[in-house]
Amino acid sequence: MQFFSFWRSLASFRVRVALNLKGVAADVVFVDLDADAHRTDAYRKINPQMALPALVTDDGTVLFQSLAIIDWLDETFPTPPLLPADALGRARVRGLALIVACEGHPLLTPRVRRYLDRELDLRDSQQNAWRRHWTVETLAALEGHLAGHKATGRFCHGDAPTLADICLVGHVTAAINQQISLSPWPTVKRIHETAMALPEFAKAHPSAQPDTPEAMRPK
Repeated sequence: MQFFSFWRSLASFRVRVALNLKGVAADVVFVDLDADAHRTDAYRKINPQMALPALVTDDGTVLFQSLAIIDWLDETFPTPPLLPADALGRARVRGLALIVACEGHPLLTPRVRRYLDRELDLRDSQQNAWRRHWTVETLAALEGHLAGHKATGRFCHGDAPTLADICLVGHVTAAINQQISLSPWPTVKRIHETAMALPEFAKAHPSAQPDTPEAMRPK
C-alpha cells in the first residue's frame, strides 16, 4: 500500500495512528503542502480534491478522506477494533470523532487559511483569532460530552483507544501549537496525555515524521 501524507497534516496524523494501532505497514509518499505538491497533476490524478491523506491499496484502489480510510482499515484489519461492539457505543464514538473531523478541523485547514489570507485579506491577528475561536469551541464541545459521562474511561469511550481518541489527539495538537492552555478542559487533557503515552500515537505525531523540519522537532 501507498500512504500519501504530510507531517503537519492532522488528517494524515489520524491515519498514521490507525495504521500503527493495526500494525499495518504502508509505503509513505510525502506530499509537501507548503510547496503546493498536492496541487500537482500527479497528485490530482490520485485525489482530485487535492487534499491529504490518500491511501492506495494493494490492488490500486484509491481511498480518500481520513475517516473513510480508517473505517476501511478497521473493517479490513479488525484487531484491535477502533469502534465499540455495541451500536450505541459506536454511535457515541463516531459522534465524538465527527465533532473534530467534520466541525472543528475543516475550519483550520490550509485551504481555509489560504482563503482568509489571499481572498479576504484578513490580518494575521484576525486569522489567529479565527483559528483560536474554532479550536476552543471544539475543545469545549468535547469536554462537555466526555466529562462525567458513564462511558468515558481511560479513553474517550472505555479503556481502549477508539476512533474518537484518534481524532481528539489531533485537535489537541492543534490547540497546543496555538499555545492554548488545556486547563479548562481537564478530561480532554487527561485523555490526550493517556493516548500520547502509547507508542502507536507518539510515533504518529507530526513532530516525529521523516519529513518533519528539523526546527519543528523536540529539542
